[in-house]
Amino acid sequence: MIDVIVAGGGPTGLMLAAELRLQGVRVLVLERDAEPSPVVRSLGLHVRSIEVMDQRGLLERFLEPGRQFRFGGYFAGIGTDWPEGMDTAHSYVLGLPQPVIDRLLAERAAELGAGIRRGSELTGLTQDDHGVNVELADGTRLEARFLVGCDGGRSTVRKLLGVGFDGEPARNEWLLGEMEVTTPLHELVPIIAEIRKTHHTFGIGPIGDTFRVIVPAAAVAEDRTVPPTLDEVKERLRAFAGTDFGVHSPRWLSRFGDATRLAERYRVGRVLLAGDAAHVHPPLGGQGLNLGIQDAFNLGWKLAAELAGWAPKDLLDTYEAERRPVADDVLNNTHAQSELLRQEPGPRAVRRVLEELMQIEGVNRFLIEKVTAVGIRYDLGDEPDPLGRRQKDVTLTRGRLYDRMHQGRGLLLDRTGALSADGWTDRVDHLADLGADLDVPAVLLRPDGHIVWLGDDQDSLAGALTRWFGAAAA
Repeated sequence: MIDVIVAGGGPTGLMLAAELRLQGVRVLVLERDAEPSPVVRSLGLHVRSIEVMDQRGLLERFLEPGRQFRFGGYFAGIGTDWPEGMDTAHSYVLGLPQPVIDRLLAERAAELGAGIRRGSELTGLTQDDHGVNVELADGTRLEARFLVGCDGGRSTVRKLLGVGFDGEPARNEWLLGEMEVTTPLHELVPIIAEIRKTHHTFGIGPIGDTFRVIVPAAAVAEDRTVPPTLDEVKERLRAFAGTDFGVHSPRWLSRFGDATRLAERYRVGRVLLAGDAAHVHPPLGGQGLNLGIQDAFNLGWKLAAELAGWAPKDLLDTYEAERRPVADDVLNNTHAQSELLRQEPGPRAVRRVLEELMQIEGVNRFLIEKVTAVGIRYDLGDEPDPLGRRQKDVTLTRGRLYDRMHQGRGLLLDRTGALSADGWTDRVDHLADLGADLDVPAVLLRPDGHIVWLGDDQDSLAGALTRWFGAAAA
């Protein structure tokens, strides 16, 4: 029996597979498509996802093919400067096309020993108290102790579970693709700039050796799985710009809408949902891929702990308790951004007011930290701030904090030298460093880097260790 089957080989599923393998969990990824998708729906990693890669020792892989950017415009396209004083050691956005992100995550999962089976479509599932039975389109049957649906907004896993996916259907749609453009770039740029003064979701720009084109569609398609034709793209370009810029030879074409939906549950027994299978929203701010990666980062260590037998009773349920409110907030802020992009007098008036407010540094920083997920704080009950927040990277007497988190274990960073994690050393590393750049005596970090205890009292530390890492070993 496999420990975990992951349905869906996109960034969420691959990140989850890597996190599970880091803990020794036997995992198999089932991906419906026989070949990796060339479609570039996401253009990079936000701050929190960059930190995630750094915590696992992967950042150099992503930095090499990527480009670092520090410019505003991530909230409803409002052109502000990149905020100063963000609470991170990685104050930038990393430009990287989604196919590259997918490839790097697939390489990571495979290196750690995850099985990745392409051309394998899940079509059925049943479960009991002991495991999950999965049926594939070719008739193959597999057994696993858990199943995680990371299979996108039209998730088969979610539908088979009967989990509700309430929200609003798409009201608008865009056509997207990569293609050649015959209009010279110096002629193209001023035309696009003029159109974007009133239509912020319109754009044509170079990406590698070709051009990425995005243009509002005439209407919402009945079936968005059917890609648009080049003639459709040309017609919509002419409607907005008076020219189709001589576009030709598309590498791929796709369409997407602004539907907003959230799964009513993230877990049914031994089956869980993550990424777009659990939430869909307008692509404003580029949050979708990042939200899924961060779902996987939260879930991986908890599911591994459940399989290893040391998880506290309700640990796995904290995945939904923590991540569903985060998704709800993303749905809310992307919905707000959608309204701010509308051309009616009311939304345009609100946008002008917000443009003025975002000139205030604190407002600008708050909204960008929201989009880049730096501002997330999990609700740990009555615990005060900063408990529940992730710990940013800090310098140590030798090296830095994130270098000590590559193995995905808990970490007690102790500036007192007097504390102990005895009884939990199989799950938690104890780093006594009197010179660590902390403004508190000590912090206890979960494997995902979130703070669950701080102070210098051994008894309260033992309570936090038990709460998050189970009973002490004999």
